[in-house]
Amino acid sequence: MLTQAFVLGEVEHFNGGDILFQLVMFIILLALLKKYAWGPLMGIMKQREEHIAKEIEAAEMSRVEANRLLDETRAELKQAREEGHAIIENAKKQADLQREDMIAAARAEAVRLKEAAKLEIETQKEQAVATLREQVASLSVMIASKVIEKELDANDQEHLISQYIQEAGDRR
Repeated sequence: MLTQAFVLGEVEHFNGGDILFQLVMFIILLALLKKYAWGPLMGIMKQREEHIAKEIEAAEMSRVEANRLLDETRAELKQAREEGHAIIENAKKQADLQREDMIAAARAEAVRLKEAAKLEIETQKEQAVATLREQVASLSVMIASKVIEKELDANDQEHLISQYIQEAGDRR
């Protein structure tokens, strides 16, 4: 009808009952929407907001914890490096001490061997001198007995002594 009135140029007059009915229905619709749609939707949005706030707070706490752990790790790494350097320095010092001990022991052994060699040389020399004395004594006795057996002139005696000395040198 409304369309016909506009087409025919007729204007209908104001109907207050319809407006009031539509207004009441709109208010009822708003109340129903608030109770069944808007309220739960706002509750879900509030829960979502709280959840996001908790996640942000947890992320912040995780970041703080990660920074703390990073600082601890850096401190431990620094301490481990310092301990490593100390261990290396200690090992170097011990190696130097061991090297010095080994050198001192080698020198002492060399001195001991040198002294032992000197002693042995001295003993051998004394034995050689004793043997030589025995040979000289036996040669002297032999020469003396030969000289006694033969009465020789000075040239013969000199020749005989040279011959026995040469024989003694050949025996050696």
